[in-house]
Amino acid sequence: MSNFYEERATMIAAGDLQEFVPFGRDHCKHHPNALNLQLRQLQPASELWSSDGAAGLVGSLQEVTIHEKQKESWQLRKGVSEIGEEVDYDEELYVAGNMVIWSKGSKSQALAVYKAFTVDSAVQQALWCDFIISQDKSEKSYGSHEVEKCICILQSSCINMHSIEGKDYIASLPFQVANVWPTKYGLLFERSTSSHEVPPGPPREPLPTMFSMLHPLDEITPLVCKSGSLFGSSRVQYVVDQAMKIVFLNIDPSIVMTYDTVQNAHSVWTLRRVRAEEENVVLKFSEQGGTPQNVATSSSLTAHLRSLSKGDSPVASPFQNYSSIHSQSRSASSPSLHSRSPSISNMAALSRAHSPALGVHSFSGVQRFSLSSHNQSPKRQNISHSPNSNSSGSFLAPETEPIVPELCIDHLWTETITNLREKNSQASKVFITSDLCGQKFLCFLVESQVQLRCVKFQESNDKTQLIFGSVTNIHAKDAAPVEKIDTMLILEGSGNLVLYTGVVRVGKVFIPGLPAPSLMMSSTMPRPSTPLDSVSTPKPLSKLLGSLDEVVLLSPVPELRDSSKLHDSLYNEDCTFQQFGTYIHSVRDPVHNRVTLELSNGSMVRITIPEVATSELVQTCLQAIKFILPKEVAVQMLVKWYNVHSAPGGPSYHSEWNLFVICLMNMMGYNTDRLAWTRNFDFEGSLSPVIAPKKARPSETGSDDDWEYLLNSDYHQNVESHLLNRSLCLSSLEISRVKHEDFSQNLSLDSSTLLFTHIPAIFFVLHLVYEELKLNTLMGEGIRSLVDLLVQLARDLHLGPYVDHYYRDYPTLVRTTGQVCTIDQGQTGFMHHPSFFTSEPPSIYQWVSSCLKGEGMPPYPYLPGICERSRLVVLSIALYILGDESSVSDDASKYLLKITIAPPKAQTEQEENSFQHPASVSSLAERLVVWMTSVGFTLRDLETLPFGIALPIRDAIYHCREQPASDWPEAVCLLIGRQDLSKQACEGNLPRGKSVLSSDVPSGTETEEEDDGMNDMNHEVMSLIWSEDLRVQDVRRLLQSAHPVRVNVVQYPELSDHEFIEEKENRLLQLCQRTMALPVGRGMFTLFSYHPVPTEPLPIPKLNLTGRAPPRNTTVDLNSGNIDVPPNMTSWASFHNGVAAGLKIAPASQIDSAWIVYNKPKHAELANEYAGFLMALGLNGHLTKLATLNIHDYLTKGHEMTSIGLLLGVSAAKLGTMDMSITRLLSIHIPALLPPTSTELDVPHNVQVAAVVGIGLVYQGTAHRHTAEVLLAEIGRPPGPEMEYCTDRESYSLAAGLALGMVCLGHGSNLIGMSDLNVPEQLYQYMVGGHRRFQVGTHRERHKSPSYQIKEGDTINVDVTCPGATLALAMIYLKTNNRSIADWLRAPDTMYLLDFVKPEFLLLRTLARCLILWDDILPNSKWVDSNVPQIIRENSISLSEIELPCSEDLNLETLSQAHVYIIAGACLSLGFRFAGSENLSAFNCLHKFAKDFMTYLSAPNASITGPYNLETCLSVVLLSLAMVMAGSGNLKVLQLCRFLHMKTGGEMNYGFHLAHHMALGLLYLGGGRYSLSTSNSSIAALLCALYPHFPAHSTDNRYHLQALRHLYVLAAEPRLLVPVDVDTNTPCYALLEVTYKGTQWYEQTKEELMAPTLLPELHLLKQIKVKGPRYWELLIDLSKGTQHLKSILSKDGVLYVKLRAGQLSYKEDPMGWQSLLAQTVANRNSEARAFKPETISAFTSDPALLSFAEYFCKPTVNMGQKQEILDLFSSVLYECVTQETPEMLPAYIAMDQAIRRLGRRELSETSELWQIKLVLEFFSSRSHQERLQNHPKQGLFMNSEFLPVVKCTIDNTLDQWLQAGGDTCVHAYLSGQPCEESQLSMLACFLVYHSVPAPRHLPPLGLEGSTSFAELLFKFKQLKMPVRALLRLAPLLLGNPQPMVMWGQSDPER
Repeated sequence: MSNFYEERATMIAAGDLQEFVPFGRDHCKHHPNALNLQLRQLQPASELWSSDGAAGLVGSLQEVTIHEKQKESWQLRKGVSEIGEEVDYDEELYVAGNMVIWSKGSKSQALAVYKAFTVDSAVQQALWCDFIISQDKSEKSYGSHEVEKCICILQSSCINMHSIEGKDYIASLPFQVANVWPTKYGLLFERSTSSHEVPPGPPREPLPTMFSMLHPLDEITPLVCKSGSLFGSSRVQYVVDQAMKIVFLNIDPSIVMTYDTVQNAHSVWTLRRVRAEEENVVLKFSEQGGTPQNVATSSSLTAHLRSLSKGDSPVASPFQNYSSIHSQSRSASSPSLHSRSPSISNMAALSRAHSPALGVHSFSGVQRFSLSSHNQSPKRQNISHSPNSNSSGSFLAPETEPIVPELCIDHLWTETITNLREKNSQASKVFITSDLCGQKFLCFLVESQVQLRCVKFQESNDKTQLIFGSVTNIHAKDAAPVEKIDTMLILEGSGNLVLYTGVVRVGKVFIPGLPAPSLMMSSTMPRPSTPLDSVSTPKPLSKLLGSLDEVVLLSPVPELRDSSKLHDSLYNEDCTFQQFGTYIHSVRDPVHNRVTLELSNGSMVRITIPEVATSELVQTCLQAIKFILPKEVAVQMLVKWYNVHSAPGGPSYHSEWNLFVICLMNMMGYNTDRLAWTRNFDFEGSLSPVIAPKKARPSETGSDDDWEYLLNSDYHQNVESHLLNRSLCLSSLEISRVKHEDFSQNLSLDSSTLLFTHIPAIFFVLHLVYEELKLNTLMGEGIRSLVDLLVQLARDLHLGPYVDHYYRDYPTLVRTTGQVCTIDQGQTGFMHHPSFFTSEPPSIYQWVSSCLKGEGMPPYPYLPGICERSRLVVLSIALYILGDESSVSDDASKYLLKITIAPPKAQTEQEENSFQHPASVSSLAERLVVWMTSVGFTLRDLETLPFGIALPIRDAIYHCREQPASDWPEAVCLLIGRQDLSKQACEGNLPRGKSVLSSDVPSGTETEEEDDGMNDMNHEVMSLIWSEDLRVQDVRRLLQSAHPVRVNVVQYPELSDHEFIEEKENRLLQLCQRTMALPVGRGMFTLFSYHPVPTEPLPIPKLNLTGRAPPRNTTVDLNSGNIDVPPNMTSWASFHNGVAAGLKIAPASQIDSAWIVYNKPKHAELANEYAGFLMALGLNGHLTKLATLNIHDYLTKGHEMTSIGLLLGVSAAKLGTMDMSITRLLSIHIPALLPPTSTELDVPHNVQVAAVVGIGLVYQGTAHRHTAEVLLAEIGRPPGPEMEYCTDRESYSLAAGLALGMVCLGHGSNLIGMSDLNVPEQLYQYMVGGHRRFQVGTHRERHKSPSYQIKEGDTINVDVTCPGATLALAMIYLKTNNRSIADWLRAPDTMYLLDFVKPEFLLLRTLARCLILWDDILPNSKWVDSNVPQIIRENSISLSEIELPCSEDLNLETLSQAHVYIIAGACLSLGFRFAGSENLSAFNCLHKFAKDFMTYLSAPNASITGPYNLETCLSVVLLSLAMVMAGSGNLKVLQLCRFLHMKTGGEMNYGFHLAHHMALGLLYLGGGRYSLSTSNSSIAALLCALYPHFPAHSTDNRYHLQALRHLYVLAAEPRLLVPVDVDTNTPCYALLEVTYKGTQWYEQTKEELMAPTLLPELHLLKQIKVKGPRYWELLIDLSKGTQHLKSILSKDGVLYVKLRAGQLSYKEDPMGWQSLLAQTVANRNSEARAFKPETISAFTSDPALLSFAEYFCKPTVNMGQKQEILDLFSSVLYECVTQETPEMLPAYIAMDQAIRRLGRRELSETSELWQIKLVLEFFSSRSHQERLQNHPKQGLFMNSEFLPVVKCTIDNTLDQWLQAGGDTCVHAYLSGQPCEESQLSMLACFLVYHSVPAPRHLPPLGLEGSTSFAELLFKFKQLKMPVRALLRLAPLLLGNPQPMVMWGQSDPER
């Protein structure tokens, strides 16, 4: 049996044997694929889950013939989660027939199908590929941009790509593809080359064989190859060699391995993007110009590929097999009549390069034509067309436009060719593996030679290229990498499975249940192996390994098994008997550390290869040792360890450490059997033969050794230290201890072992690991285990200082004496003492302590990558305590000594911690916090640091918490405990989706009442803004149009019933004028308040034009035919209704093209509403998602309203972009923009108006010359001869003027290149009239003959052109303060001139003049009156007078009308100037004028001015008032609007109602969330929307197109800031302090606002601050840029705030009285003890603190001595909560516990004492004192009374111990004698606390030599020992004990 053990000894046990069947195989059987689809007439879909319908299944199976049975294939990869975190499961991609099934799952998670795809023809290959979605094609930008994860499915003629996001692409392939490979950049295709491919006709270059496609929408381009030649010049060309086949492609590093079938050699290439010079070489566009033949070649290739992709098969094609694309075998079983890819509807294509031409490409396989390729990348154009190439020609002939290559393969390595090469030695499997020390190998398996060739490669120093090394051959039948543990599995020819790391053999793999092949061969009798032989096999496996059972036959169709493999000559040579048994046939699908074995009987088993180590401690130690050893030694060491660790029946988790120690010490040369403390390791009974070879026992009766074993066991020691044992006074037997000492004296080390020479290095790195573990409070157990090992090594290496160091840390574990193994003196010379080895032990605690005391320290040694905590602590102390800012940014070498094994290199490697600070870091504390998060330090790490070490970091955090910067990243805010900020930062990175505030009102509640379109408002926020009254309900009542109106008419006796009904209906008609005007206002009120559900259409409330007449509530209807109702009366009203509904949709909503089309109504009468809906979608930016196809559809319908809505919407969505496709769209509708010869299109007039304004929007602010020229001419467009343009000319002229103003918006006199157009002069002429200029430009043909019906003559018709020209001037010179232009616009000041101007135009002139002189506008009535010319002011009637002043030459009517219009114009300009500002003086001024106009209206002589004019002016003033107060919901304005809402008779027509309700809407813009902006663009939009001439009735568009009223949306901006409490997630009140920048009108000022509030315009502000005392302060600094605040406001303005401890929110406690409780106690008065734990809930909502109060601070009955602890806990808790440092609670308690334990003399390890010492040192450190002086306001971080008490208690305890006999102990220690064991722990505490130096450091001239204390002081000066410690030692050293201690009691330092 012994040889069996030997065999086992080198074996590795594989774990988790599981039967493996590809999951997809089973799913395929039940998947309703093509056949079942035909049977059940189902529509094909990419995912169908149903497995019902058994009949269908059976029916389909009958039709399957054996020929059709497809071969299956699958591949596995490591699971990739969506978020990108580590996941431990496999993903499988299974292909069979025309199905691809992608599943995920593992042992812990059930397998599940993730996606299933069915395609038209057989799938040739399926693979995962990540495409890069970025326009930038340069190499360096790789890695940063986003990636589109796709599955690619290759069929014979096309390739389908499905992205995880759900986009589908189809690309047709212009050639037969042999293979597809995923690369780092995209896909790589190999063209299949057939033998009979002969180039036809004249000899020309062969076609390339490899192509790449970087994105599904990109062209397939040939691959370039750059191969080096012998003479160093490299050759660049397309890959045309048909002998070159790709055998392997790797993504990182990006390399390709190819095999040359002619030369029989493998080569490796690097795959990268093409460089510009290579591109030029291949494209033959070099400077000298290529030969015609060459050019022809490249163009013929291009033409060829292109013609193929277009689908017209070229006859003489070199691709003979191309025809198969057309004549595809369409068997009955493939329902390919409907294409299965939804790519056509998806239109995902258009987003790639935003040029309209690209849309084409996604539908057919046609490659991009030249135009778009130039649009897409201007960079590319200059490459391909060098200066002398004919670039214009290439535009004309798109066929010859060259295909630009994208990728290049660059030659790296080719294997050396031997003569013995067999013909076919192509690698069948290639992979990259790395060994345990990180060296990488490229391995390829050549099956014909039965060998695995491994090539070592490494990156060059500059990381740019790979260097390949030697080739090693390993005999192998199959192989697979095991990535997780850096090894590979090799299947040897003999059938053994062997593990290798790199090229080093680790050992055989033992698979429980599979017989080892070597055993079978040694047996003499050939016998079939039946399952009964292997008794150990579990049940399912025996079945698995049995004969060919039903398990293997997977389908009801019998198939021929491929038995040829069995009779392969190879196996027959040496494995004679293996056909009887089952043996491993091949290895496949390695993922992580799992691999599948294919057995000879066709079944598969999945096994797991065990890890290198499971416990964290062993892993860390192994890493450290591996780091320090030379690579070869390290690999050998790891191999040995792996064999021991992974042996069959290996150790459990606990004994892994013991196993590691024994393994390591054996390798160092120890005899662990003889060593006392390793001998008694308990392996829990699993002593497998590997560890303990069987020893013959001398006798069965037992021996002394057994007793020894028991005494030395851990169990005995536990009992010994047990309390019971102490109380019984059982002392241990001293005798055995002595005997045990003799026994072990003669141990010596074997110097021939592997690690003997490296012992000092290993010892030192393990010591560093020990110091690192001290910084993790969770690793206490591991440290104790490690100490044993370290002490043993330190003793044997005679390192006294280290032993002393360990003793001081763990006095109970480290005996001062112990078993020493002698190391031969001769041998010590061989030991390698590394340069970094120090005789003094590095101690992290000591290092920190010295820094705190301000003493210098040598740099602390650390192992990069292993001792990361040490590095972090050292650098943070250096930064924060020593104040050295360079420590974290550039040079850490002052503080850290990086340990490396290699000699230091000449060039200094850049440290990996070069750290750039974000902009806003001022103090050291902030710098520290920001740096720590940048290296990945989190709160959890902070909690596991010991409290003394963590204190400086916590202190920094405490300082940062008060006033953090608002732009810190999320991680920093989390670390400093400001959840409000971290949540803000986190939401800031999310896409703009639904926010916290979006109201989720369940739709069910609203169904009872009619939907009035205002249900989706966020009431929670509105009730905070307007909390005192119900004004919101009132607004809702005024603006609803879905309920019938009340028609109240009194029936007079003389009225007949019929007349009464007519009377009622006439009254209803009057009221309907108002109802129809409401939707515009409603749209303003509900602006952007709703996120639609993508599966439901948008609810549009109906416009209700019926009435109810009291008292009987009878219905009144307009359609009864009793009165005449205007035709089409409601068409515009329903348009507005549609816009209002559409504007509810927030810009952040998720909407796509399909949803927009889905909303299209079924009934024609709703078409107007849908037209409005489309316009609204444009205004909120969603119309850009609508596919071009659908836009075209809508416009061809020829529905006037739809065209208006669509044109305006699209233009608004593309505001100011000069988008070409939209320009084309608009030009078709504007005759002036079409070429003069084009056909006359019959475009409705209103559509033309909309198109003209659309041009203005698209070209806004661009000053585009051609557009401006055309629009200027269009203002004065004469009526055509055939009356084409004669109706409603005013609105067209106005639109042209507005558009011209927008195009040149604010450019003033700087209109570049337009001086010859004389824009201002021409506009002036349009404004005042005069002789018509001769028409210039393209359109003079059209206007040669005058109109036949309208006599205008040669003069300009001012009535038509004046408004447009005036507003155009206003917009061009907006805010320019140009006086000369403004003077043109003055109101005339003589009666004669006044008679020439329509009074109405004076309003526009005054408005225009004020907008130009923007800075002169002042918000008072004096300024308003100053606009009125003197003649009017003197002679105008004050409207209240009765008698009229008489004067013949004055026309009173003219004067009074001019007066009111000029006043209204000035008021309107005030509204523009102060829009959205809530300026109080502007409000008061406008309110006064509004009141005045209301009184004028009822004045007796209002008739002179004319009620219509007064109503117009009143409406204008009301609108100005609403503009100033936009979004504020001001009550006084609301009252005016409500009053005017009730006026329905008399002059009140549709237009005035429209104006009044627009004013109401502006007042509540977006439910109080939006306000108006005063940017140029906004003013232009508002001029269109609020044009002060209102329609007379609902179909009136004569002067101004009604649709333009909605353009106010472009001026609205979100400015509401809503504080949201981060703990409760609800909106709340918070006090804001807003600081305005200084301007010419006012100084820099501060203002306090109570949020939620509308902020002023951001460009006026300097900063915004959330003020205390209730909430944590928060500062948003706008001087650095407003982007941060803008993004907050656009996401519903949510600003997270956090209540401070002990404060209540303003809602619960408006006056701040209840929080007074907190104030009284917070003053730290004497009653603080009486603090009751119940009141804590007022201070904090932290559940941890609440339960601490509950369980630790509540008094219970008979407390006794616990009362004191209870009080302490209460006061500590109180302290933490009121000072807002709850994180210090554990530290306080730990300190208290440590002191109590010290008092009881039970402190067995000194780390807690160290921590207390560090805390005390921190608070007395200089840096801390300085901080306190700089910020005296900030509360102390720890209670100032607690620390002295702590200090005093410790001193007292230790002094008592000294007096009680501890002094002798100290004396003994200092003089180097042993002292009694019971005192050891107290002695260590004393030494640590008082920093007593080790005896070897004491002055050499003897301690007794000193006579006076002064002399001692002098001697100890250089030891840096504190004076108070010296006072304690002085009596011992000077020899007069008592008096000194007495003096010490009154130590002044205490």
